[in-house]
Amino acid sequence: MPYALRPAGLADAAAVTDLLNEIDRIEIGRPETDLHTVESDLKRPDITLERDSWLAFDGERLVAYGLLWDESGGERIDVDHYVLPDHQRAGELLLDAMEARAREKATENGAGRAVVHLHLNAEPTTDKALLERRGWSAVRRYHVLRRPLDAAGDLAPEVPPGVRLRACADGRDRARVHALHQSTFAAHFDFQPRTYEQWLHDVDADLLDWSLVWLVETDDLGDTGFLLARDDREAMAWVRSVGVRSEARGRGLGGLLLRHGFAVFAARGRDTIGLGVDTANATGAPALYARHGLDVHFAVDTWETVLA
Repeated sequence: MPYALRPAGLADAAAVTDLLNEIDRIEIGRPETDLHTVESDLKRPDITLERDSWLAFDGERLVAYGLLWDESGGERIDVDHYVLPDHQRAGELLLDAMEARAREKATENGAGRAVVHLHLNAEPTTDKALLERRGWSAVRRYHVLRRPLDAAGDLAPEVPPGVRLRACADGRDRARVHALHQSTFAAHFDFQPRTYEQWLHDVDADLLDWSLVWLVETDDLGDTGFLLARDDREAMAWVRSVGVRSEARGRGLGGLLLRHGFAVFAARGRDTIGLGVDTANATGAPALYARHGLDVHFAVDTWETVLA
């Protein structure tokens, strides 16, 4: 029986979550995908589900899922692609559709080509040989790190003189975190500038517990760093991003933010915290995380294809 393809809708979020958790079990040994994460993806303001999402069914069973979005407004297009290992033909059909849509989207943006990125587990259920035959190649590796938490051992750090640490309290603080995020990540691989409104959607501002977002300031530089964390993932507490301005690096501010986050989450009863890092990050972040006890949970590769 041939595979049946159709766009996704919000009503499909639970089925997609089940599929992604089935893939999680194969790739990393346990489910780590939450329903609200899938729902947020399907509600992205920069996609049209009818044209930018795909489901593939084997009979009534969902076996593959794809999503495409465009943060650049130019040639850079992003896609998600998930397929069960015994249904690579369904995955290939999704790749056909996503590559065609990526070309179309880049043309709409006035670009002469589409540079498409896809993030996959280093040992994915997607057939890597199939991707390579289609002209895709792995161009970057990320590590998902994790660390155990202990309420007795992870205590609030002492804040040094001339430094202040505060929770994000109001709209002005949120805007400041956005500005710090944009400036501290601007030189990172694959960074796409985001307006304040776009960033608010990216971080699920309406659902985010802003008391878990912290700013660090110094007497000489003012607000110079931030840590944005969340406590809505079942598998572990999560640090979405942490950044310190270049002129303030080397003063222990990133470590201060991390240790503060460890203490807060340990006091909330969480036993594990995680974050993701680019292994080629030039700011010293991988070494910082290693010094603070974060170990590799699994690896993720960025795959790229360039479509004329």
